Amino acid sequence: MAQTQLGIVVQGSLSQGLEVRLSGDVAVEELRVGQFLIVQGRRNRFFCLLTDVVLDTANPRILLNPPALNDTFLQEVLAGTGTFATLSLAPMLMIGEAGSDLLPVKTIPGHFSPVYEASDQDFRAVFGWEGDPQRRNFAIGYPLEMQVPICLDLDRFVERSNGVFGKSGTGKSFLTRLLLSGIIRKQAAVNLIFDMHSEYGWEATREGKQFSTVKGLRQLFPHCVKIYTLDPESTQRRGVRDAQELYIGFDQIEVEDLALVQAELNLSEASLENAIILRNEFGRSWISRLLGMTNQEIQEFCETKMGSKASIMALQRKLTRLEQLKYLRNSCAKNYIGQILDTLAAGQHVVIEFGSQANMLSYMLATNIIARRIHHAYVQQSEVFLQTKNPSDRPHQLVITIEEAHRFLDPATVKQTIFGTIAREMRKYFVTLLVVDQRPSGIDSEIMSQIGTRITALLNDEKDIEAIFTGVAGSQQLRSVLAKLDSKQQALVLGHAVPMPVVIQTRNYDETFYEEMADILWPELPTPLLLEAAQAAKADLGL
Repeated sequence: MAQTQLGIVVQGSLSQGLEVRLSGDVAVEELRVGQFLIVQGRRNRFFCLLTDVVLDTANPRILLNPPALNDTFLQEVLAGTGTFATLSLAPMLMIGEAGSDLLPVKTIPGHFSPVYEASDQDFRAVFGWEGDPQRRNFAIGYPLEMQVPICLDLDRFVERSNGVFGKSGTGKSFLTRLLLSGIIRKQAAVNLIFDMHSEYGWEATREGKQFSTVKGLRQLFPHCVKIYTLDPESTQRRGVRDAQELYIGFDQIEVEDLALVQAELNLSEASLENAIILRNEFGRSWISRLLGMTNQEIQEFCETKMGSKASIMALQRKLTRLEQLKYLRNSCAKNYIGQILDTLAAGQHVVIEFGSQANMLSYMLATNIIARRIHHAYVQQSEVFLQTKNPSDRPHQLVITIEEAHRFLDPATVKQTIFGTIAREMRKYFVTLLVVDQRPSGIDSEIMSQIGTRITALLNDEKDIEAIFTGVAGSQQLRSVLAKLDSKQQALVLGHAVPMPVVIQTRNYDETFYEEMADILWPELPTPLLLEAAQAAKADLGL
C-alpha cells in the first residue's frame, strides 16, 4: 500500500540531523517525539528518529495579525505556505541500494527528499521478528502509535552487561521481569537474580489504584526456576512453595566484603587494616575468633602481632551487628553456594530472596559474597573450556541481576566489589550483569561505558540523563526524547542488542503474556564433563 508523504527535507547536516518541512495537509498533532520516520534518498533509505517539532512561519508579519479563531478559510490558505511545522530528525540507520544490510549513517539524503512514516515492514527489516529461526529475538514492546513488535537480540544482549534505569515508580521491576522472562523463554542464558524486594521469584504486587498481583518467574517457569531464601519465615508467609534455605558462614566473609559495607558498619580505615592482620593470623575463621575474644586476649594479640587494641576492639564491637543477620552462621555444615552452582550448571535459574533482610548492609554483604564465589567458580570452569576447546566443557552464559547497582558500582567502592570486575571483563568468563537502578549518575563512568544495552524509563535529573548517554554518539538528540517519555510503560532502548535507539511502549505483563511464556525445559541436560568441571571448581574454592 502506498505510503502518505509527510513532508520533504529542506536542510540538515550529518552531525546535527535533518530538518523536514511538514506538508500542509498533515496535522502536526499526529506526530510524536520518539516516532520513527523514513527518508527516501536517491540511493539509500534512511531510518530516522523524530527528536523535535517546531511551528514556523514564512513571514513574521503573519504573527502580528493572526487569523481569527473562526476564520477557518484564512487558516487553511496559510497552512503549508505561510504557516508550517518543521521536524528535527536524527538519522539512525540506512539501507543501501542492495536493500538487505543495515548500514551506519555516514551521509545524508539530498534536498527535497520525501519523508514517510515507518511501516510495519520497515520495523521488521530493522528489528527482526520474534519467530526468526536464525536469532533469539524477544519482543520487548512496540513503537509509539503502532503495534509492530520491537525485538531484542538476546544473544547479543547477554554477551555484555546491561542496565535498566528510571526514576522511582516508572516500572523498572516490570521491565526487568520482562527481560528475565525472555532470557528464560528463549534459553539465552541462566540467571542469578538477587531479589532485594521479593519482586521477581514469586507473586508481586502490581502498581495501580486497585490491588492486584503479577506472577513471578517461578510461577511462569516452575521447572526452570528455583528460589533460595535468606529469610525462610518471610518467604513462607508469602506462600512460596519449595523455596530452599540459604545461609552464609562467617568464614566466607572476606575483608574486601567488609570494605564494601564500610559506611553501613561505620568502620574506619584503621579497623580494616587490623582486620587484615586478624585474617592473616587466624585464616578464614578470623571473624568468629574475633567475636569470641576477651579484652585481655585482644591486648595479648596486639602485643605480639603489632595490632591496635582500640581499632580491634572497635572492629569487634561493630561486627556484632553481623550476628543480627538471620542468614549468617559461625559455620555452615551444608554447602549452600555449592548447591547454587549445581543449579546453574544444570541450566536452571536461581532467584535469591531477602525477605526482611533487605536492608542495604544485608543486601550488599550477601550479594557480594555469593557473586564473588560463583564468579570464581565460573573463572575456573572457563579456563578448563579454554584449555580443552570442548563444547561440553563450556559453562552456561550467566546473567547476574542486582538492584541498587550504584551502591556496588560507585567510584569509591567499584574496585572492592566483584561486580566492577564482571562489568569490565565483558564476556571473557561467560558472566555478565543486569543492573537495575534509579541513579545511573552514581555508577562509575568507566562501568557505564561498558554497559552494552541500556533500557531507560523516565529520568528527570540532568546528571542521571547525562550518565545514560556516556559513550553514546548523537546523545544530544536523544536527550530530548528521553525527557519526554511517559511516566509509565515507556522506555528508550539503545545499545548492543538493538540496531538503533528506539522508544517503545513496553509489552504488557498480563495473562496474555503468561500464556505466551509457556513453561519449558532446557532441551539438553548438562554433560558429565560440565558437572565435573563445576565440582572441581567448587573443590578448589572450598565450597
